[in-house]
Amino acid sequence: MARVLIVGAGLTGSLCAALLRKAAARPLHLAVWDKAADSGGRMTTASSPHNPQSTVDLGAQYITCTPDYAKKHQSFYDELLAPGVLKPLTSPIEGMVTKEGDCNFVAPHGVSSIINHYLKESGADIYFRQCVTQINLRDDKWEVLRETGSPEQFDIVVLTMPAPQILQLQGDIVNLISECQRQQLESVSYSSRYALGLFYEAGTKIDVPWAGQYITSNPCIRFISIDNKKRNIESSEIGPSLVIHTTVPFGVTYLGHSTEDVQELIFQQLENILPGLPQPVATKCQKWRHSQMLKSTTS
Repeated sequence: MARVLIVGAGLTGSLCAALLRKAAARPLHLAVWDKAADSGGRMTTASSPHNPQSTVDLGAQYITCTPDYAKKHQSFYDELLAPGVLKPLTSPIEGMVTKEGDCNFVAPHGVSSIINHYLKESGADIYFRQCVTQINLRDDKWEVLRETGSPEQFDIVVLTMPAPQILQLQGDIVNLISECQRQQLESVSYSSRYALGLFYEAGTKIDVPWAGQYITSNPCIRFISIDNKKRNIESSEIGPSLVIHTTVPFGVTYLGHSTEDVQELIFQQLENILPGLPQPVATKCQKWRHSQMLKSTTS
């Protein structure tokens, strides 16, 4: 039985695992490793420490299906729509730019539920807090080393993490990547930003007419979403949750700062946009060093 390792439990890694399982002509042992404590990657959904049912999307906020995507990948959308993993986005998002023919979808159970759907479909063994450090070639097998735990050998290794993290790997892989491939990986660039999730007590009212809003006049804040409202979820037992995404210039400027300091700066700017906002019972500040891809190897 071939042993396959996929490094990264985000959208690319989870979908890759599911597709490999479907396409495999013979039994396959699939493993997915991720350095984080949970699945999702840049489609992470965080839970309140006081109520796990209160969640907030710290990464992607909604899924946009363009006419071109619909033509090429309709089966993927259908697979997610049928069980309710995705539903049409009907809540008002102020400032959202939509093009003719675009359809927007939201994940009622948080955007990481898309990743969890594919991981379940794959039947893979999932391991978190597994930070890969080296990849070596040993007797036609790939020996993969990590920060903790013994080395393991695989027949195939698929790397789905951001390009800069691939270039940081040590071992034989350094010499196995050609100069052309290295130049391509080095040319990939990403934006950086912070996301701040706020969790509130049940019964808290956030009185705004929108579920999400793009901000154009603030140097710090680019997007705000009342996450439960975005997903059309209202409950007397679950408090509202709110997420703030910073601008890219702010993210780049404060990339080296502590999340505590950045969180305080975001709160100061949030007061200007939503004065009198209640105090949250919990917060989660996420640094996205590799947020959205600005330049790929093919662009």
